[in-house]
Amino acid sequence: MSDSSPDAAFSSLPLAPELIDNLASLGFASMTPIQAEGLPPILAGRDVIARAKTGSGKTAAFGLGLLSRLDLASFRVQGLILCPTRELADQVAGELRRLARTLPNVKVLTLCGGAPFGPQLASLAHGAHIVVGTPGRIEEHLRKGSLTLDGLETLVLDEADRMLDMGFQASLEAIVAETPASRQTLLFSATFSDAVRPVAAALMREPVTVEVAETHDAGSIHERVYRVGGGDEARLEGLCRLLLHFRPASSVVFCNTKRETDEVAQALEAAGFSALALHGDLEQADRDRLLVLFANRSASILVATDVAARGLDIAELDAVFNYHIARELEVHVHRVGRTGRAGSAGIACTLVGEGEEYRLERLADFLGEPLEEATLPPRSVLSREPLVPPMATLQLGSGKKQKVRPGDILGALTGEAGLAGDQVGKIKVLANSAFVAVRREVADEALARLLNGRIKGRSVRARRVGR
Repeated sequence: MSDSSPDAAFSSLPLAPELIDNLASLGFASMTPIQAEGLPPILAGRDVIARAKTGSGKTAAFGLGLLSRLDLASFRVQGLILCPTRELADQVAGELRRLARTLPNVKVLTLCGGAPFGPQLASLAHGAHIVVGTPGRIEEHLRKGSLTLDGLETLVLDEADRMLDMGFQASLEAIVAETPASRQTLLFSATFSDAVRPVAAALMREPVTVEVAETHDAGSIHERVYRVGGGDEARLEGLCRLLLHFRPASSVVFCNTKRETDEVAQALEAAGFSALALHGDLEQADRDRLLVLFANRSASILVATDVAARGLDIAELDAVFNYHIARELEVHVHRVGRTGRAGSAGIACTLVGEGEEYRLERLADFLGEPLEEATLPPRSVLSREPLVPPMATLQLGSGKKQKVRPGDILGALTGEAGLAGDQVGKIKVLANSAFVAVRREVADEALARLLNGRIKGRSVRARRVGR
């Protein structure tokens, strides 16, 4: 958060009292820099182009702007938020619902690829105030006539740079063509790249540009370079030594290719680590499962490409490992900035092999200073046992369509002298399934309670997923 000076308080903004009260109840004591600079022009109805990354508070910035303009009596789409990935869209929609919980009957609908089309049609038939979605699926609904944007007041492009990187420009242009020229446009991007600028120029009217410093405290991030020998084996051993030395409860290993992501994750698993591979070739169901496992602390290491990890709001990330220096030097800064947030300490380790000196020099030039070099932990750390994640995950074969709620699952596990409440972690309910994290030592007991019990008067299928 930014400082708590009076002009950084949400109460200084022309927001409805219900929104102000809700912000206080959610613990939003003061505005982040992106909110303090972005909200006044957004609330004034201006177009805004803002440089901001995940974790900066940008969702609340454009979300409060959207909610402030809503005509709640009208169930037409008044706000449209475009996101590069389904995961980011889900996160944004969830945050909007939290921000809107003191407003009556605000309907936020997600329309993303990788999800069944039919249920989305049914939801659209009942109308919505705000739609959050991915460009491909939004374009499809527009083409089929199931979505109309004639009454759109505000268009938000979230992580515009990545949407362009992922090839969505044609879809964006098709969507914009279906919106009123009088709309407000808000564009949020981690970079103001050469690809973003012409898009902004074509979409926006005299935009206010907002650019703030990174939101993490750089002093809280211990960033170091570690030299590794030539070859894949030496690099992998270097990574293992660092993991065994620092023992982060939650970490991301960034790789530059999908193939390398799979190979590193498999090698870590073979060495006894709890690692998951995340890249663009995964089916959506597999991607959803992996992200749940990582988020609920049933796996401690996520090996990912930059595009696959983009938009993931990973809280309390203890460490970031760059298996190679990122191809785009600006991406390196974004990787490192994922740890050390909210004043907590974070570790960032970059592996540099033989023949990569020029890349390290380019990175130092880009950062304006050389990176601190450190010696790898001794080989003796390889005798240590890898960290075991504290939680295990159970999957149920029932979800929202079966009227299952998180409270139902919690009750089934803790009722009648069952598990203690603190032995149950995150619960995520999807359309036809649900995931619940439990302490690893009681996973078998929890699974037995679910298989032998009933939820909503019905028996449920359940299984353990992951290790």
